Amino acid sequence: MTYASVKEFVADWRDESAKTALVMAALTDASLERRVGPEDRTLGRIAWHVVHTVGEMMSRTGLPVEVLPEKVPASAAAIAAAQRKAAEGLATAVEGAWKDADLLLEDDMYGMRWKRGMTVGGLIAHEIHHRGQMTVLMRQAGLRVPGVYGPAREEWAGFGMPAPEV
Repeated sequence: MTYASVKEFVADWRDESAKTALVMAALTDASLERRVGPEDRTLGRIAWHVVHTVGEMMSRTGLPVEVLPEKVPASAAAIAAAQRKAAEGLATAVEGAWKDADLLLEDDMYGMRWKRGMTVGGLIAHEIHHRGQMTVLMRQAGLRVPGVYGPAREEWAGFGMPAPEV
């Protein structure tokens, strides 16, 4: 998705980053080492990649955002706290620095020229993509996965209903 409105991006960003915060809050220190195979990223590395990318990617647009170190914190709580801070920091920076016309400006993004409206849309898609990977690893680690776009399996009981089979 390519954004043409700062207000629409910030609203979507706050919504999606709040969903990501739910997933991050469900992580445990022990779960951070979960991975599919020996060559794959751990759950902790994927979680930190989501957090790190906010500042790393958006700093390429000239926004005054913090670029966090690449080293993955050992604590799930530290990752979750950093995610909340990075998410709000980005929303505040965009609201304070950009007008709608700025979304048409192009920046070098990994050797390509991206309009900022595409960059922020790509950032949201990137976060959603990795959030999905995280929930699979969380299930494998025995964690309860929070509902993101609807109830998770365990949440259906709270509605007095069985989880759908389909």
